[in-house]
Amino acid sequence: MNLNERIANDMKEAMKKQDKFSLSVLRMLKSALQLEGIQLKKDLADDEVMAVIKRNVKQRKDSMEEFQKYGKTEEVENLEKEIALLKKYLPEELSDEQIEEAINQVFDEIQPQSIKDMGRVMKELTSKIGTQADMGVVSSKVKQRLP
Repeated sequence: MNLNERIANDMKEAMKKQDKFSLSVLRMLKSALQLEGIQLKKDLADDEVMAVIKRNVKQRKDSMEEFQKYGKTEEVENLEKEIALLKKYLPEELSDEQIEEAINQVFDEIQPQSIKDMGRVMKELTSKIGTQADMGVVSSKVKQRLP
């Protein structure tokens, strides 16, 4: 069963259980997936679905930071629940050690000389660990290591 089918099945289950919260989150996700499919003019593969989910998680994290600044605890709690629900469709994130190991491998392969090689390094890392790590964290770790 691919990711799209799993999300559709979970949506049906949420309807049956009358779980309004999960249903609304899954509907927003389904809508984002459909929009992405229309833009790409094709059915989405699992890695593309994961990219859309990851983008939605990032949006919610950004919103959460804004709500925290203004003391909106109820909204923050709702966003945390939404993030938890969306993350169950993503693979387990890599640990810091695993990220460092991937960075070491790419540095050994590419042997970057300066910050000018950042693009090549990030491209290679994205192909290796794209959906398994927060690429913002990976990017900052790479910047620290580049001369």
